[in-house]
Amino acid sequence: MTVTGIVPRWEWRTFGDVGELFAGSEPDRIQESDETYFLSLDSDASVKVRDSVMDVKQLEHVNENGLEQWRPVMKASFPLSQEDVTALLLTLGCAVPKLERENYTLAQLIAEIVRPSESVAAVDVHKHREHFLPGGCMAEVSVVRTQRRKEQTIAIESEDPALVFQTVRGLGLESRPNVCLARGLKTLVGFEAARYAVIDVGTNSVKFHVGEHRPSGEWRAIVDRADVTRLGEGLSASGALGAEAMKRTADAITGMVDEARRQGAVAIAAVGTAGLRTASNSEALSDAVRERCGVGIEVISGEEEARLAYSAAVAGLDVRGGTLVVFDTGGGSSQFTFGSKANVAERFSLDVGAVRFTERFGLDGPVSEDVVRDALAAIAADFAQLGGRPVPDAIVGMGGGVTNMAAISHGLAIYDPNVVQGTVLDGAEIDRQIALFRTMTADERRSIDGLQPKRAEVILAGACIVRTILTLLGRDAFTVSDRGLRHGLLVERFG
Repeated sequence: MTVTGIVPRWEWRTFGDVGELFAGSEPDRIQESDETYFLSLDSDASVKVRDSVMDVKQLEHVNENGLEQWRPVMKASFPLSQEDVTALLLTLGCAVPKLERENYTLAQLIAEIVRPSESVAAVDVHKHREHFLPGGCMAEVSVVRTQRRKEQTIAIESEDPALVFQTVRGLGLESRPNVCLARGLKTLVGFEAARYAVIDVGTNSVKFHVGEHRPSGEWRAIVDRADVTRLGEGLSASGALGAEAMKRTADAITGMVDEARRQGAVAIAAVGTAGLRTASNSEALSDAVRERCGVGIEVISGEEEARLAYSAAVAGLDVRGGTLVVFDTGGGSSQFTFGSKANVAERFSLDVGAVRFTERFGLDGPVSEDVVRDALAAIAADFAQLGGRPVPDAIVGMGGGVTNMAAISHGLAIYDPNVVQGTVLDGAEIDRQIALFRTMTADERRSIDGLQPKRAEVILAGACIVRTILTLLGRDAFTVSDRGLRHGLLVERFG
């Protein structure tokens, strides 16, 4: 049943030894209890069974002092009805399976619904609770014990948030983190999904990924996006990063770091690729980013970039036996790995990127067929290392240009990584897109469904690079991977 007529309380809680805060004071009351908590990877709701009653509280608000207001939303005796079980699972953030029973005992709920789920766990907890009333505010000092270990925790509660905050400060606890009981128990029993962030600073775009590593070993994407900052604008002519390009990129990275921290990332890795490898002043960007958000940028080699991209590609696609080429095109370079799914025979990076060829041939606007032919010939000359090789059994391509071309082929008004992943692009579709792009201004290209607006200037060069790769490798189609360097780095650094 739902709970009405109760004023929700504000709570502050922390875990760990809090010392002798109430030495010499008699507790208002002492309680012992055995409870079963339902913990979820997708929710921090307080869901417990005590004395055969399902007690559920949901977070209502967090105020400016970080205090949490919890509202009781269910108190129901067993057996639970289908309606109560459905409400319980939704509060835990879980998908609701087909419910086979009209009513569920606690044992049936755990055996048939909780245990088959990888995102919910039932944990038995014994509590020893001592209640004090400092300044009229309830303070509960508890020792919570599970099968694995025990921990002390203190909670300060009241309907008056000002009184809670005043009491926390009066006890000298304001510097301690506020950790709700569900989160504390998940840490205590090792049932928690850790989040990590990766930032890939490329010549044309900055890619951002926050992944959640679950106890099952599975990775779940929380955030995955790219901001086009054109870091390499003018780099091929000057050999240095421009001030405005660095500012745009530093702004983007700082925003991503802030977002990663808001998302609860426990670690952040940032790497730089071709633009930062070649620029004479790349340290200026790294210093600016470190000063603004405390995260350094590690500039990785072309071979390392290729290796990580290859790792992500073969992990994310059903690549069967036979010879395989994985390529990753960017704004400043392209990486290639030759081998099979299990073995790498060769990997290298070539300084062929969409930004440089856009600037060299004016491909950011309408151009003639002759200009496109000249660009294709120049790209082929720089890709001479690809020529004369045996035709591979399969080719996988990745990178912002490639995924945008896949999205265009599907006419995706809203980008969907699940649709893009595994898309097969053939020569006819690539030629169609080249013919389309070369007749349009950058502003006109922005109206194309599937094209990220900030890629409008470089998409023609990117398509020409992809077409040349297919031609030189002797195949007429390749498979698109939405996974890239950032995914490979995430697993390798934090997996």
